[in-house]
Amino acid sequence: MAVSAGSSISAPTVSLATRCLLLDIEGTTSSIQFVHNEMFPFARRELEGYIESHWGEAELEGALDELAREAGFADRHAWLSGIADSAARQRIMEFVLQLMDRDAKVTGLKQLQGLVWRGGFETGNLQAHLFDDVPGALKRWRDAGLEIRIYSSGSVESQQLFFGHTIAGNLLPLFSGHYDTRVGGKREVASYLTIARDIGLPPDEIVFVSDVEAELEAAQTAGLQAVLSVRPGNADQPGSSRFPVICSFDQLQIRTPGDPS
Repeated sequence: MAVSAGSSISAPTVSLATRCLLLDIEGTTSSIQFVHNEMFPFARRELEGYIESHWGEAELEGALDELAREAGFADRHAWLSGIADSAARQRIMEFVLQLMDRDAKVTGLKQLQGLVWRGGFETGNLQAHLFDDVPGALKRWRDAGLEIRIYSSGSVESQQLFFGHTIAGNLLPLFSGHYDTRVGGKREVASYLTIARDIGLPPDEIVFVSDVEAELEAAQTAGLQAVLSVRPGNADQPGSSRFPVICSFDQLQIRTPGDPS
């Protein structure tokens, strides 16, 4: 039976033994609507101006190298060879907008979006939304000695900007690490094994929380504990009864592995 984010589901407390919480962002800590209705349009609106004003800078060129590989070229030089700067910028714009239209989860796009978002967050034009229960839960878990890490398709830089400029203030010091698609796709088992090795914990001592069942299946196959986040605005997840379900972080009851209480 599907779990609907629009339903009045009353999920019970979920008791887990863990040393690290690995969290998704969209649909888990923040609303999908904020990301899609505010952050994505901001990046699209400001993209051309950003490329124009930062042309030739190292950070932009690094993102362009990633985009070039996505387009089938060795690097930005091969991709943009033999054309004027104005034509090169036009080629980049057209390709990036195509990726945005597909909501492609590719590293170059996420890096470029992160660069554009930086200006929005630093000027105050963007302020990250969080569900009401999130700031208190993050602080409570951190005070209890748990590691909290993020795994999102958005670049590590955009994650850091996001949690550094939230409606609850700067929450970045609460996190021990961040991962993006450079470790692999979120539906790939190997990605979670890589993350577990980096954290330095057995996979079964890590809890991954996400609103996407396919991601949870990959994490669970890798040996992690998996919890489905059902938040307002999330897509329905068919077959989600195989995972514990939470509608709020307050429903997570965390204990240390080996503690029977």
